[in-house]
Amino acid sequence: MSEDAGDGLTVAAPAKINLYLHVTGRRDDGYHLLDSLIAFAGVGDGVRVQRADDLSLAVVGPNAAAVPSGADNLVLAAARALARAAGVEAGAAITLDKHLPAGAGMGGGSADAAATLRALARLWNIGADDVDLSVLAAGLGADVPMCLAGRAAFASGIGEVLTPAPALPAVALVLVNPGEALATPAVFAARSGPFGAAARFDKAPADAAELASILAERDNDLTAAATSLVPAVGDVLAALDATAGCLLARMTGSGATGFGLFADVDTAEATARDIAAVNPTWWCQATTLEKRASW
Repeated sequence: MSEDAGDGLTVAAPAKINLYLHVTGRRDDGYHLLDSLIAFAGVGDGVRVQRADDLSLAVVGPNAAAVPSGADNLVLAAARALARAAGVEAGAAITLDKHLPAGAGMGGGSADAAATLRALARLWNIGADDVDLSVLAAGLGADVPMCLAGRAAFASGIGEVLTPAPALPAVALVLVNPGEALATPAVFAARSGPFGAAARFDKAPADAAELASILAERDNDLTAAATSLVPAVGDVLAALDATAGCLLARMTGSGATGFGLFADVDTAEATARDIAAVNPTWWCQATTLEKRASW
């Protein structure tokens, strides 16, 4: 979703949710192979770009302090990669409105980078025939291509190979983060045990209850590792699982955010309020899975 205004535009960077995540193997270079169903939530960050002589980044929002600065900032890396690929000499003033917690398993940095590519391609009038944004996205990180696509998909390889998923039903979510960041490499390093198997399905679930039933036969293979590093992950999942109306409680990505699936938004909103009241330092958001156009 994007919004034009004057000489700039704003593009949403929605949170990525791993509805299930199986670790199926490991490459010779150390990267792990995955099978995951990813979708996107109705909450996230926002990237605004405006015409300028130079390239700059300002970070605002409630979680601005958690955003790294300098050469390792994915937003600036995405902007510079696009400018190089397209031969653009114009600048842009980029503002990142940061709402998602850092190290949360929701692809925040990757979503921000993908939103930057989409926004600047429009601002700089770069067409699909000029630059393949998916190629640039793959060079920025394994999660950036899926965030660029922005639709429910099965992800394989190290996360960069995407296959359209069956249509997902209307589903309400409660996202809960305990306020402790988890580094993805540390979680994979802590993982032990056998590898899992791919678990894709073809049937489109009719409703939230059927989706939860399908997902209950699958798992997030990184949960035990994440919980060993941040025990509060277990507390989050237990809090979600104990609430009335929660159809499934699970961790997303490499953590530390947990999500609960609910059949309706009212119940999700009430749950988020109740959990936040008991755990005031936790980040709690009620939202829905985004409904995007088919592939």
